[in-house]
Amino acid sequence: MADSSASATIVHGRRAHVLTIAVEDYFQAAALGNVVHQRQWSRFERRVQKNTRTALDLLDDCGSGATFFMQGWIAREMPELAAEIVARGHEVASKGHLHRFLREMTPEEFREDLRRSREEIERASGVRVLGYRVPRGSFGSRDLWALDILAEEGFAYDSSIYPFLRSIGREPWRRFPFQHRAGEHVLWEMPLTSLRVAGLSIPCGGGNYFRQLPHEFGRAALRHFDQTQKAPIVLHFHVWELDPELPSITAAGVFAQLRMHRNIAEMPERIRDHLESFSFVGVADHLGLAREKIPELQAAPPSRRIPSIETSKVPPEPVTVVVPCYNEELVLPYLANTLEEVTRSLSAAYDLKFVFVDDGSTDETWSQLVSLFGSRPDCKLVQQPRNMGVAAAILAGVRASTTEMVCSIDCDCTYDPQQLQGMIPLFQDGVDLVTASPYHPQGAVMNVPAWRLGLSKGLSKMYGVVLGEKLATYTSCFRVYRRSAFADLQLRESGFLGVAEMIGVLSMRRARIVEYPAVLEVRMLGRSKMKIVRTILGHLRLLARFTGARLERRWSASLVHHKQAA
Repeated sequence: MADSSASATIVHGRRAHVLTIAVEDYFQAAALGNVVHQRQWSRFERRVQKNTRTALDLLDDCGSGATFFMQGWIAREMPELAAEIVARGHEVASKGHLHRFLREMTPEEFREDLRRSREEIERASGVRVLGYRVPRGSFGSRDLWALDILAEEGFAYDSSIYPFLRSIGREPWRRFPFQHRAGEHVLWEMPLTSLRVAGLSIPCGGGNYFRQLPHEFGRAALRHFDQTQKAPIVLHFHVWELDPELPSITAAGVFAQLRMHRNIAEMPERIRDHLESFSFVGVADHLGLAREKIPELQAAPPSRRIPSIETSKVPPEPVTVVVPCYNEELVLPYLANTLEEVTRSLSAAYDLKFVFVDDGSTDETWSQLVSLFGSRPDCKLVQQPRNMGVAAAILAGVRASTTEMVCSIDCDCTYDPQQLQGMIPLFQDGVDLVTASPYHPQGAVMNVPAWRLGLSKGLSKMYGVVLGEKLATYTSCFRVYRRSAFADLQLRESGFLGVAEMIGVLSMRRARIVEYPAVLEVRMLGRSKMKIVRTILGHLRLLARFTGARLERRWSASLVHHKQAA
């Protein structure tokens, strides 16, 4: 049951409340969980260091203390951040190793996640980890088994309950700090603050509710709680909520965008107002728990290991990767991190060179390319004087290549370039083109709008009928080319239509085309350059041209046959 002994902290003559801060980057937010996967985290621009230091400076200005709940993954990747939080007088606690819902884990997986995250954070911070908060969501009445495991694993407190409506069932006392017993183990639970209205719990302790609701409501709710309850206010926010230039993940839907960005510019002042209105300390200080320094742990093994292709001891095969770019300044940092991973994972088998083709961009794409890749000996930059279209840009890259095997990838990485590990081995003698196919029975499409998927599939089926090729996809830019078959190729279409025209031309030449079942994902950053209606009409025109060419070829063949028969 509730225990008022958790409400006795006084700081500078004022009653002190509890402040908790989640250390996570914007791309790890729960609102983006359906579109951004853990394997992609290392590709995004990291803003968590800057945002955490903004939070630390804000605490210094207001004279507040706090508990920073940090993921084990972040502590592993950025150990200096955990050390700085401790050096500036605050507590570091665990937010799990990865950003997973509790109900995605079995009890044993949860226990292992606890141990792993605590080890990473303690190694980085040099201080014993006492507390925990669930990475995503909150604990409801069905999740209290997790408190047993936390107690058994030696955690002193948890702060994962955030009462919402009837989430705590018939136990309204769980709205306030209480002690949970698991055998001989005792664990403090520090629920986030809520109000009780008409028998329902209304969250007012921070996070998304702070941003979505008027600030006047939040201020009044906390003042009312302070005046009517003995328990402390338990407040929380995420460090990315202090970022006025928060990047937009365009792959997220409208609702997720609203959750992430609504009133984000107002958050620093809203938080400052609360910090100036009340005194705050971290959870450990509030509970009177000693923050124990621990001996230096052995350094963690190198992170971000990516398995390389196992090959015999032969020289890596030379491969060029062409990247067409048009107004992609927002995407290029993400692309650079992705290509760094690809280079590491393929380096044992392939000697990768890159050709970046700026297709007449009107933004800062060219200057970004020069900054990111201009000094690298494995990179070549090509600038087209005007926008020619993606097919023309690919062919320009093919012609600028010096290897017989040339790959093309999408700048926005909607096809993960790691899939080249499966595509390149299909490029064998006699094959002129390997093309990615998400519509192959073994391929997949993730988060792409159904209407757009239907249009693309329909066009591919029409190309299959007209050209007589047994391919599931004709419009993918993710391919492996034989340079000698494409360097002199002349296309009538230079944009998206030209990508399909390439297959049509090869089909007419009876070249060998191989399909690779690939995974297509929705674009993460920026906007697609495709004009839907114009592109559809263009494909219909191209299909008509191919139909006419095939009929003409059949007619010519028929005339030759009749002459020979005569």
